[in-house]
Amino acid sequence: MHSAAGILVTGGTGALGRALVLQLLARGDRVAVPYRGAAGWEALQAAAGAQAVSLWGQPADVSDLDAMRRFVDAAASWLGGLDGVACIAGGFAASGNLEVSPASEWDDMLRINLESVYSTCRAALPWLLKEGGSVVTVGSRTAETAGGGMAAYAASKSAVLALTRALSLENRDRGVRFNAVSPTTIDTEANRHAMPKADRSRWTSPEDVARVIAFLLSPASAATTGAVIPV
Repeated sequence: MHSAAGILVTGGTGALGRALVLQLLARGDRVAVPYRGAAGWEALQAAAGAQAVSLWGQPADVSDLDAMRRFVDAAASWLGGLDGVACIAGGFAASGNLEVSPASEWDDMLRINLESVYSTCRAALPWLLKEGGSVVTVGSRTAETAGGGMAAYAASKSAVLALTRALSLENRDRGVRFNAVSPTTIDTEANRHAMPKADRSRWTSPEDVARVIAFLLSPASAATTGAVIPV
């Protein structure tokens, strides 16, 4: 039987994050979600239905370390501790070759994809080290096989995997596990809109990716750390 856990999910109001939050709530976990907009948070609460009693959130910038320290402290207090973290928050931009893409794209991708993971992990580790726990980050198969036009995205997601591996080594003897999933294109409304002519037959549903993340957050995966799992 699954023992209820306290899990923090960044990006919990997005397509993948919402799928994960709903799966965690369904198995009896308590979930904390930092969010940017009230509309996304209210939609998540509505989707959770009666299980929203086990869902807590407040606005926070996940790429800001001080903001995440405040959020994690408040979340851990509400959750009764912290057993796991899913770093789902992220974004995608690919505006062309490096020399012609907007200069802001480089900073934006690093902030959204990498600094969000750094800030969340750094803020959460003091809590996770108390009782042990699991952290899951999200890479990208697209980034690993990137063609031209997406240097900033590829660099930021590759750095997430490097950070995950480093943290797994730092913490493998301290009771905190770090793993990553590396999905292909996820079948979301945003991706369908961005790539209307793409062959979606090989895309992966948010629910399928979320199931793998939920497994990595559970005690059933206790022997696994430092893995990058293609989904």
